[in-house]
This record gives sequence, structure tokens and C-alpha cells, in this order.
Amino acid sequence: MAVDVAVSDRIATLTINRPDVRNALNLQTTKEMTVALTDLAVRQDVGVLIVTGGGDQVFVAGADINDIRARTRDDGLAAINSSVFSLIEKFPVPTIAAVNGHALGGGCELAISCDLRVAAAHAKFGQPEVNLGIIPAAGATQRLPRLIGLGRAKQLVLTGDTIDAQTALAWGLVNQVIDDTDLAVQAQALAAKLATGPTESFGATKRLLDASSPGLESQMALEGRTIAAMSTHPHGREGIAAFMEKRPAKYL
Repeated sequence: MAVDVAVSDRIATLTINRPDVRNALNLQTTKEMTVALTDLAVRQDVGVLIVTGGGDQVFVAGADINDIRARTRDDGLAAINSSVFSLIEKFPVPTIAAVNGHALGGGCELAISCDLRVAAAHAKFGQPEVNLGIIPAAGATQRLPRLIGLGRAKQLVLTGDTIDAQTALAWGLVNQVIDDTDLAVQAQALAAKLATGPTESFGATKRLLDASSPGLESQMALEGRTIAAMSTHPHGREGIAAFMEKRPAKYL
């Protein structure tokens, strides 16, 4: 199993546990996440959800490159990762990303689909898809500008650079930075504060806050159509091949 789920004291914890590939997301992982999230969403004993990565170095290091390389235009149109992250965004109770390390590409997009983000001091954030000749296609082009502003979102997405946890805090990408050894404890403490709250009120408030940014669903659909086109474009094919072969990409 690529995903571990535990529920205790109204706190559900979903852990992406693929340490051999730095918790990268592949099709099997997203399928397991979909099943787990669908089940947890209707459980009466769940008042808050924590999403984290296995181990203490990596949250999620993006999508599995081998998986991306094999995807077709139809896979792009299916918006595989984006659909899972939408389940998290629409989860009926508060969600917390406990970012215990690198959150890159799909990992960063996973984190920003949660309501709150707490990060270990050594965590890194970034959208490096541009370096592969493709685009971030699981919400970054839509959620990042809403979260940190258009200028900073463009900086992060167009450069492909990574930022550290303190910069992420200053930009509003995370809500709190915590000493590495205390992250799990502090995330649990925050979750415990929310877990016994009024779930119906939380759900209604989340829906209203999300509705304050109109047009998200239609824009996410546009993002999906764009990555579908990029998945078969020579630039995308070349960027991914160069990454896998550990050589500079040649786009011209």
C-alpha cells in the first residue's frame, strides 16, 4: 500500500508512504488516496484530516516521473492528480498539510489544496515543472495566485526555483514553521483544537471561503486541457526525457 490511514480521537491522518521514490505520486497512489478520502469524508468519527509524507525528509517530491512519461493526452484530460486534490479541497472538515520535508511539484500542489499548512524548518517548496518542459497541472496555476499573489506565483512557477520554509511563511504559503522534531506533535495539537469543533459550521465556512474566489472549477478545467496538450508536445517529451537521462534539455 502506498497510502496509510489512521483515525484516532476524531483526527484522521493520511500518510503518503513511498520512501523508495521520495513519496512521489503515481497512478496507484492517487487511486488509493481517492478511496481513502472518499471513505473518510463520510465518517462521523472524523473531525479533521492531516495529510503528510512518510519519513522525516520528504513530504511529496512531486509526481512520479516514470508515471508522467507514460501518460497520454487522455490521461492529462482525466486530471488524475487534480481530481484527488479537489477531494481534499472540498473535504467536509478542516484539512492540515503537515509538510515534513520537500514539497515539490505535485507535492506543493497537494499542500496548497489543504486548508492549513504547517511546515518543518527544513521543508522546501517549489513548482519545477517548467524545467521538464511542461506545466504544473494539479492546481498550482490557480490556487497559488489566490494564496500568495500573482507576482509571487509567477516567480515560483516560471523560474522553477525552490523556496525554504521561512520564505514560504513570509509569502503566506504556509501558516506556521515548526522545529523539525516538533512538527508531528504541533500538527496533532492543531488538529486536536479543530477536531472537536462544529463540523457543520466548518463545512459551511469552507464552502463560503472557497466561493470567494469565483471561477476556480472552470479555470482548473482549462489547466487540465493545457497539460493534456503539453503531454504530447515535443517540449514536454524532451524535458522529461532529459531529466530521466540526466542531461540538459534541448528545446530548439
